[in-house]
Amino acid sequence: MAQPRVLIIEDDPHGRRSVVDAVTDAGFVAVAAADAAGGLRLFEEGEFDVVLTDLVLPDRDGLEVLNRVRQLDRQVPVLIMTAHGSVASAVGAIKAGAYDYIVKPLDLDDLQSKLARAVETRRLRAEVARLERSVGERYGAAAMVAVSPAMREVVRQIAALADTDATVLVQGESGTGKELVARALHADGRRRGGPFVAVNCGAFAETLLESELFGHEKGAFTGATALRKGAFERAHGGTLFLDEVGNAPPLVQVKLLRVLEEREITRVGGQTTLPVDVRLVSASNRDLEDLVAAGEFRADLLYRLQVVTLRLPPLRERREDIRPLADRFIAQACEAHGRAIAAVEPEVYAALEAYEWPGNVRQLRNVLEAAVVMATHPTLRAADLRLSEPRRSAAEKWSLPEGWTLADVEKEALLQTLRRHEGNRTLAAERLGVSRRTIQRKIREYELPF
Repeated sequence: MAQPRVLIIEDDPHGRRSVVDAVTDAGFVAVAAADAAGGLRLFEEGEFDVVLTDLVLPDRDGLEVLNRVRQLDRQVPVLIMTAHGSVASAVGAIKAGAYDYIVKPLDLDDLQSKLARAVETRRLRAEVARLERSVGERYGAAAMVAVSPAMREVVRQIAALADTDATVLVQGESGTGKELVARALHADGRRRGGPFVAVNCGAFAETLLESELFGHEKGAFTGATALRKGAFERAHGGTLFLDEVGNAPPLVQVKLLRVLEEREITRVGGQTTLPVDVRLVSASNRDLEDLVAAGEFRADLLYRLQVVTLRLPPLRERREDIRPLADRFIAQACEAHGRAIAAVEPEVYAALEAYEWPGNVRQLRNVLEAAVVMATHPTLRAADLRLSEPRRSAAEKWSLPEGWTLADVEKEALLQTLRRHEGNRTLAAERLGVSRRTIQRKIREYELPF
């Protein structure tokens, strides 16, 4: 690893020499200048981990050097050297953004110690910046495939919303990438340095969802053996993504409304209110206005959630994106499974673009991953794709048996969906576009074996 570089700006020759020696003895590379102009020129031409400047210089003062360095690179810590009589000015420099100050005559041990801490600070700042770039490259809107006009509009909306704290409702069919939009809003926004926490409201029973979102105190219920922070607390300073928010039960809806209005939560079994600073992004594959009309969702909560509504198009409405998405998923599958696909037959793309994709982007990814894993040739072929039969008209698919009622149709649809998903009520609810509670109620009503 390269030695850290320290830029020293000191007009006194003897003082400059002793500082250079101290910096070198500490294991750093010392580069010195006799005035502000020379020092700033060196800073603009080279890369430095720390700047150590005298407060009083012949051409400019140390505060001007500090301001210029911060304009050029805010990650580089600046230490101010000052005489006893100018300590107040040095404290002012810290308020202006200086990392620390050192009083003359210099204590060389103190100097080396503060330089070491400043170098570590520089390293940590660079790592944070690298991670933020990595997150942005992986999750930001720029990483989304957006060839089609519909997706270009989604990316434009993300760019407009990302750097705000507006509450966003993302609507779209299952598998269209609603969580990816939420992550892009976070990664491209000013909360990118905070946590991103995702909760699927359809994956929890009512009491468990309440605890998952708001946390619980020790002893709040059977099994609560320790205090647990909920998603709102874990997401403090960042973004909370509530997927399938339409499945939230009434009690949780009431509590969500209170959090949005008061910006504070109370853990289950607790008495103390706790402030939370969270940007909320929610999503639903069902029309929440229909749920409001059916009495299954609170209208006042919907108004709070849909300050801005962002609608994701289904894959069948963005066919221009299928080929670049396919290329990305094939490459990811090859890397994940150690496969080597050298080429893709044109017929593969033709088949993909002709398909209706009821499961949207998620289904496309799964189909291509399976094709890559099962392929026996270095060229991916249309025969490697496992696509269900093309869509047929409703009349061709199925006709109503004589004597059946609407209840019979509903029962059969529920029975087949539960069998298809091996009894998973959450997946069945998602596929049928109803709440998990509705699935449970219908299972009891029709006495189904699930």
